Amino acid sequence: MITSSLKPILVVEDSVEDFTALGRAFRKQALANPLLRCEDGDQALEYLQGYGKRAGWPLTLPAFVLLDLNLPGTDGRTVLGILKQDPQLQSIPVIIFSTSSNTRDIEECYRLGANSYLTKPIEYASLEEKARLLVNYWLGTSELPPLS
Repeated sequence: MITSSLKPILVVEDSVEDFTALGRAFRKQALANPLLRCEDGDQALEYLQGYGKRAGWPLTLPAFVLLDLNLPGTDGRTVLGILKQDPQLQSIPVIIFSTSSNTRDIEECYRLGANSYLTKPIEYASLEEKARLLVNYWLGTSELPPLS
């Protein structure tokens, strides 16, 4: 079982249905890491910039962030740009997980510092496969920075 020291995985996703399906797909991979959800970009920034300062929030930064682009309030592009310019947060891997396969969105996200870009699949079996690949690569293969 892959744990990456049980650092949480932060999913920034406004759709309850998408988050529920993703959680199910991760559980199928025996992911032991806590799965956290922020419903919009503002909540994600508040959590990441203030981790450990609020009751009930983990004391550690996430192993990686799965970030939707089209969010209410502050959108995913803005969140990505802020994270990658913050010296305390810039080394957290940010994986864009969006329905958009627009080449301009993909190029802009990499320009802003995204570590990976995945298009959300329509079929659940494809979502399970992407969850398997995420867990195996980001928690099992990749050497992640030692964040507090």
